[in-house]
Amino acid sequence: MTKPIIPLPEGIKTVVFGTGDINGVMRGKRIPAAHWDTICEDGCAIIAAIYAMDMTCDIWDTPYCSFGNGYVDMHLYPSTTPVPIPWEPGVAMCLGYSEGMDHKPVPIDPRQVLIRQLDRAKEMGLEIQVGSELEFYLLDPETKLPRQEGIQVYGINRQSEMEHVLGPIRDDLIEMGIPIEQSNPEYAAGQAEVNVRYSEALSSADNVVLFRTLVKEIAQKHGYIATFMAKPFIDESGSGFHTHYSVWKDGKNAFAKDGKLNEMGMSFLAGMQKRIGSTSFVSSTTPNAYRRRQPYTFCPVNASWGHDNRTVALRVIEGADKAVRVEKRDASADCNPYYLLACDIAAGLDGIEQGMKPGPATEGDAYSECDDPALPLNLRDAVDAAEADGFVRGVLGDGCYDILIEQARREIAFVEHQVTDVERDRYLGNL
Repeated sequence: MTKPIIPLPEGIKTVVFGTGDINGVMRGKRIPAAHWDTICEDGCAIIAAIYAMDMTCDIWDTPYCSFGNGYVDMHLYPSTTPVPIPWEPGVAMCLGYSEGMDHKPVPIDPRQVLIRQLDRAKEMGLEIQVGSELEFYLLDPETKLPRQEGIQVYGINRQSEMEHVLGPIRDDLIEMGIPIEQSNPEYAAGQAEVNVRYSEALSSADNVVLFRTLVKEIAQKHGYIATFMAKPFIDESGSGFHTHYSVWKDGKNAFAKDGKLNEMGMSFLAGMQKRIGSTSFVSSTTPNAYRRRQPYTFCPVNASWGHDNRTVALRVIEGADKAVRVEKRDASADCNPYYLLACDIAAGLDGIEQGMKPGPATEGDAYSECDDPALPLNLRDAVDAAEADGFVRGVLGDGCYDILIEQARREIAFVEHQVTDVERDRYLGNL
């Protein structure tokens, strides 16, 4: 089948063209405008192992790509019109979709995992809308530490101090079509949060991949490192990725009735509540991510839910019908958005199909007044929970699941086989 040629905006000389890898990091190539029509028709050849490498670009043999098959190529095709990058004249950016050399979807492409669940929702007559809140740190490139001191969450003066970076993040990303709603300083020096308005779920996940890529570029341009690492400082706030879910039908929020979460919304919530423990290694993929999960840190430690309650894992937000939604608060800022949304949506759709009911709401302190099951507090337990349940394997498929679980095991082994500075400082001179 002939692929359509997607026209470039006027004045574009180069296209930054890529895809989200196993960790949702954008990887790809820069394409001269003179070669763009060929890319649209024939695809951009690139090694398929970008879907089977860790955050350090270390690779290992998998059934789809290995030394046995020569680490095969795949082709990327543009899925959207390239959008000019405001701070780089003549350069545009777009995400692509992947096909194997047989012109079939690449089975280990994380984007395909989410597409399958959205196709399932479509067959049910439903559209999934997702909004995102992403936290990150802006750090000095040399010291790797914040340039500010003290916590000034929502502080107007602190916002002014950070505006030379956060202002361009808001303005430039809006110009590129990412619907930024607001930004604010978060609960630590150097930490910020930016909210991305809800949109159709695949678009929302694509926006997260682009957002994290572009925030890093804008930060670098202004003399900072931006990191979405879940817990860069043990005594400071971790960085989360809060997702806001609603289901729409015939142009209306199917979760809402008179400004309240209705029966369908409750069933979707119940499905997510049932699986939040066994999907933990998808929402928090590194050993470091579990350092966030501490009581009284606004990060959940159990499968609780409640109304407008920031101590729970699943927070029901009500009001105008269009605003009724369920916020899921457990994910770390560095996880893969395609896998996260796919697992959450799969669990929620199961809840709808099976008419599930959530457990009792927690209206008080979920850290001390809740009997809901505890969430895994380390990656090893999260892997064990996923293996025992089988739900994530069913959602991701064998190829994606085996790669992600292998990365988790490799990260566990890597961290456990270190002697840290903390250990040397504490024990070397005293024992």
